[in-house]
Amino acid sequence: MNNSDSRINPRQLGTPRGGSYAAVPTSGDRKNRNKPTRGRKKSIFEAYMSKEDVSAGLKRGELIQGPLRINPKKYHEAFIPSPDGTRDIFIDGVVARNRALNGDIVVVKLLPKEQWKVIKPDGSDKETEATHESDVPEDTLGTCVPQETAKGDAKSPDVIIEAQFDDNDAEHGQDHLQDALADDIKKLSLDTGEKVKAVGIGGVHRTKQDDGPKVNDPRLLPDKFLQRTAKVVYILEKKHSRAATGFIKLLADKNSELFRRCAMFSPVDHRVPRAYVSLADCPPDFVTRPEDYSNMLFICRIVDWKEDSNFATGQLAKSLGQAGEIEPETEGILMEYGVDFSDFSPEALECLPQSLPWVISPGEMAKRRDLRKECIFTIDPSTAKDLDDALSCKQLPDGNFEVGVHIADVSYFVLEETALDKVASERATSVYLVQKVIPMLPKLLCEELCSLNPMRDRLTFSVMWKVTPEGKILDEWFGRTVICSCVKLSYDHAQSMIESPGKVFSPEELPPVSPQHSIAEIQQAVLNLHRIAQHLRKQRFIDGALRLDQLKLSFTLDQDSGMPQGCYIYQYRDSNKLVEEFMLLANMAVAHQIYRSFPEQALLRRHPPPQTKLLKDLMEFCNQVGLDIDFSSAGTLHKSLNETFGADKYSEARKEVLTNMFSRPMQMALYFCTGVLENETLFRHYALNVPFYTHFTSPIRRYADIIVHRLLSASLGASSPMKMEKEAIQRQADHCNDRKMASKRVQELSADLFFAIFVRECGPLESEAMVMGVLNEAFDVLVLKFGVQKRIYCNALPLLGFHFQKVGRKPELTLMWEPEKPEQESLPQVITIFTLVEVVLTSDGVPLKYSALLKRPSSEK
Repeated sequence: MNNSDSRINPRQLGTPRGGSYAAVPTSGDRKNRNKPTRGRKKSIFEAYMSKEDVSAGLKRGELIQGPLRINPKKYHEAFIPSPDGTRDIFIDGVVARNRALNGDIVVVKLLPKEQWKVIKPDGSDKETEATHESDVPEDTLGTCVPQETAKGDAKSPDVIIEAQFDDNDAEHGQDHLQDALADDIKKLSLDTGEKVKAVGIGGVHRTKQDDGPKVNDPRLLPDKFLQRTAKVVYILEKKHSRAATGFIKLLADKNSELFRRCAMFSPVDHRVPRAYVSLADCPPDFVTRPEDYSNMLFICRIVDWKEDSNFATGQLAKSLGQAGEIEPETEGILMEYGVDFSDFSPEALECLPQSLPWVISPGEMAKRRDLRKECIFTIDPSTAKDLDDALSCKQLPDGNFEVGVHIADVSYFVLEETALDKVASERATSVYLVQKVIPMLPKLLCEELCSLNPMRDRLTFSVMWKVTPEGKILDEWFGRTVICSCVKLSYDHAQSMIESPGKVFSPEELPPVSPQHSIAEIQQAVLNLHRIAQHLRKQRFIDGALRLDQLKLSFTLDQDSGMPQGCYIYQYRDSNKLVEEFMLLANMAVAHQIYRSFPEQALLRRHPPPQTKLLKDLMEFCNQVGLDIDFSSAGTLHKSLNETFGADKYSEARKEVLTNMFSRPMQMALYFCTGVLENETLFRHYALNVPFYTHFTSPIRRYADIIVHRLLSASLGASSPMKMEKEAIQRQADHCNDRKMASKRVQELSADLFFAIFVRECGPLESEAMVMGVLNEAFDVLVLKFGVQKRIYCNALPLLGFHFQKVGRKPELTLMWEPEKPEQESLPQVITIFTLVEVVLTSDGVPLKYSALLKRPSSEK
């Protein structure tokens, strides 16, 4: 029994939120202490290169720039993407990272080949890439979002692929974390002339079955067995907010001068350094009663990090409250990700109509097409207050239909270059948490003047088509309109109309309906839209679109306490699909219109194809496990995923696991300005498989859509052309991309927070789970009831031992369970990819931490 692999307790390792492991920088320092400092404090970090040298080095191709990603599970490892799309470049250790934080745009210099990382040839070393924390492109996806966001998810193709994976640990690595940390300084001491023989982390600890290269010198190996390594020489842009939540502690050395002046701030996220903070900023009784503050969360801003210090210098911003409680934790998440949740300034609020109730002026009415008598309605999650979009569908005498998508005319209220415009452009997006929304615009606009509330005259921007019953488009019209929605339907209402087409609904079963329109008329319009949407959708997938729907978690909250009472997987149904099809159609129509009119200024949304290297790894994996998946295009991938499987429980679970895996190579969809990208083929949207796409349908909650509305208005001659130059539009597009990613991450962390509290309050929770990955002393599972991924460690289970081997090229763990009674035999359990297991989720007693444990298999089987 090969049990040599289970030496270290994985729970001591750093994890993204919490854990008690020392923040890393101290490691290299131990080495440094023995070196003579020749009378001055020795630098730990290299000085940054000058701007001029960096510029020149980038031009000559000697330096490489890219966003830094730090592995949240092993924070001594970082990566930047390779410009040519091949394997990521590895940055090994805190010293090599040179004070850059996660997300920063850095410039790196490659290290000599003898220091490159040796990797296994069979692709089993998953640590060669840091799968981004949450980087699935969206626009193909559904992510773990709470019910407040259900709207975004449900309709916006904007959320068709945002996955939430954490970086996978390699199949080893855990047991020599210590050496790896100690090696930090040594690996970089090139200039001292030391010959460093160390193979990068990962080339050392091997199991018997390994068929990897047996050579220890990377210079003798072909490039396919190597991963380039580099060190950071400059930070081009500090994208990380430099704010972190964490705890304060007294310094260890009571007699030092520092002890009287400073405390130590320990961030919860171990990718951020520990920092000295001034005692003057700490609570007055902290020094005499430090134990009172052991569970108190603080926000700290990193203000400096000197070359000669293992620790940064921080400034305590505020105390948040007790760790593990919803509000302090939520505020911490928002501040860490730079979300502005302050009140809107008086200057911004002055831009709103001051005389209320607000009415549409006759002059404005005259400029618009009056649709107030038409049967127009909204379909949203029942909790939604910001109603951006409404639909209409009228049968024409010739048997065709007039279908309309009517979007709140936010640009009427948010004028270019005003104080309100500036705030909205900085916020760039509303942020949907489980329990609340941080809006992009003031409440008066979001929930009143712009929201398409029923029986209220509202200004809109409409796209209308003449379509056949089969969804073929015959004619198209864009214009400014006025509507009066006749009812606010929820997805549930629309769904029951679709499911019971013959049913006569009584007024009590629906929200209030305008006297101008009958329930039967509304129901008929919903059914007609549903039928047309089915044709549109079918055609889209025939034309090669891809959809990766990941399990999304929603919560029911206690009305008084706000605590999670229950959680369930969000169901994506026909009513969601109906709305999504027409939003996609409107977004594509507007993309063509604004690009035709303003080829240099159009703000579009592109989705690059998957990362080559990760896709190749995935193809190899599918071959290994005998899955026939066609990766040649988005469409063939969609087909393989949806036609390979039966409808039984096992097949469904396997499809969920594969959806998760396929999300990994996907890239983020990005806003961009057409005048800045030369090559039109780069405009394509991979997942939707269309040449032009943009966001037009959610201007209340996305700033990009406001710019698109301004462009559309100018293209119709309804307003003067936009003042922004193409470079300014591109800068705004970049900012929208950054805030979109931050808000997505915040949504995920909000759901994680509520789920951890749910496990604590309502656990232990049992669920079936399916194995997604097998390492040599742990394995990853997708917990099917809740859509969360967890790692299960062998040494946390009551086993006599376990054995890891490759069967063919498929990794396999055999667990030998301790017998329940002395006279029984040990029970073996084989764990491999797609094994169905039973797990129990239990709270760890540390705020917001929970573990998955494997249930013992029953001996009857």
